Amino acid sequence: MSNSNSNNAERTSWFRTAFPKIILLLPYIALLWIPFYNDVKPALFGFPFFYWYQFLWVPLTSLIILIAYKVGK
Repeated sequence: MSNSNSNNAERTSWFRTAFPKIILLLPYIALLWIPFYNDVKPALFGFPFFYWYQFLWVPLTSLIILIAYKVGK
């Protein structure tokens, strides 16, 4: 029975330490891999994909930081 509690504690500890670090890598990967979004189409409201994709990551990164903060707290 105590073994089960120990496993749950280890999982919770991993989740609180590793998960925030992993999700904080998402914006870096998504924005530093330029060949992925180096294109004009599809355009959104007249903005080429290259620009609106980067602008989209501004609120997404804020949300990811909030999630990482709440989980790691």
